[in-house]
Amino acid sequence: MISNDKVTEIFFDIDEFCKVFEPAFTQKLLEDGKKHRIRAFKMSMSEILTITVIFQLSGHRTFKHFYLFYIQKHMKSEFPDTVSYNRFTELMQANMVPLVLFMKTRCLGKCTGISFIDSTPLRVCKNKRIKANKVFEGIATTGRSTMGWFHGFKLHLIVNDKGEILNFVLTQGNVDDRDPLKEGNILNEIFGKLYADKGYISKNLASMLFEDGLHLITGIRNNMKNVLMTMRDKILLRKRSVIETINDQLKNICHAEHSRHRSFGNFITNLVASLIAYSFQEKKPAIKFEEDVKSKGQLALFC
Repeated sequence: MISNDKVTEIFFDIDEFCKVFEPAFTQKLLEDGKKHRIRAFKMSMSEILTITVIFQLSGHRTFKHFYLFYIQKHMKSEFPDTVSYNRFTELMQANMVPLVLFMKTRCLGKCTGISFIDSTPLRVCKNKRIKANKVFEGIATTGRSTMGWFHGFKLHLIVNDKGEILNFVLTQGNVDDRDPLKEGNILNEIFGKLYADKGYISKNLASMLFEDGLHLITGIRNNMKNVLMTMRDKILLRKRSVIETINDQLKNICHAEHSRHRSFGNFITNLVASLIAYSFQEKKPAIKFEEDVKSKGQLALFC
């Protein structure tokens, strides 16, 4: 169960963001020439976003049980002006924009020159229920990963050696892992070396990234010729499991993947909230390495 100190920490960061976001967002709203009733919300934007995020770290499987039996009963002092469950679900999706902006502006790490990229499937339903799924009809697609066929989306992540998320992109399930790299939006402010699995092997892609100052390092297939690679790169390539651990924590701890969504907006809100919740974890999967100058630059790595 999440501690009160962690709830306070999350609320403080979100509240500082909302103090800047709300006035700026209000000034950018367009007027349609009609008079509208302006009704003050019973709950503030900071409280709504905080509850949305701490659910991902609470250990509860369903948000309804978490809100009705934990927030409204055991956290009455922290959130005294709670609304009904149906009203809160509406407010969650209405505050999707500030949630995404908070993730993009406050929760992303900084590139250290050592980055890892990988994609993970986000299943929206079981394979035998693909034809019966109506919520994501025309949006989700069927793709294939190393674990088999799935119906849903792909989450593409770039992390650094400290386990911090640098950027992320959501695509349909049948999109090739290399396509987001070709577009380049996911590579903003990424430099140095980028370690990936064999699914990212492409001479044209590696050449294009190298021209932009980014060295793509991947493993080689059995039918490929050997490639000259430094011992440091070989060791770091083996430590690519750090991003796979992050994907596992996003799904099993932060609940980024489940099949109970009732709308696409709810799916996006849950995904972004899980990424924010992961950024607030005190201990993240990381790689500690030290370069021993006396031993001729030999690299020692510890997970």
